[in-house]
Amino acid sequence: MTIPRPRLAAVALIALTIMLAGCVPRGDDAASSPSPTPTAACPEIEGVDLPPGCAPYDPDAAMAENDRYRERMDVDEDTRQDNALLIAPLTEAFEELRARGEITVDAVGDTLHDAGLEGPQVRDDYGSILFGVAGPTGGCLFGEVSADVVSVEMGGYILDGGCLPSQ
Repeated sequence: MTIPRPRLAAVALIALTIMLAGCVPRGDDAASSPSPTPTAACPEIEGVDLPPGCAPYDPDAAMAENDRYRERMDVDEDTRQDNALLIAPLTEAFEELRARGEITVDAVGDTLHDAGLEGPQVRDDYGSILFGVAGPTGGCLFGEVSADVVSVEMGGYILDGGCLPSQ
């Protein structure tokens, strides 16, 4: 048996009405929303009431979070000991560069390669050469070489990856 077209259309309309009935707000639900939607972020200030529509935030906490990418992860004791063995030889090699007045990005990179360290990050930072390189068993060796300072330190990778923070 076939259903006549007008009857089929009526059945489809009734089914659609039943399906959509749960989507229509009823009574007071249509007039009120569950919560106001903030339109701006406002710093919390002690003793000051925020205007309506503000989402409060702590500016000091936000600023501290902003620099988290520079924090270093921890390394295990074996990695720390392996990297510590390279600090004195690297410091001596960089001191020689400084004494000869050969402080360049290429010279610092070559010194790190000569020490058996691969893939160093090296950059000029207004007269200081900054470097970061993965240690032989993990972690990082990082520091600075300039006319006034030679610094070689060790630690974990920084939170945004690598051994040298981005500028």
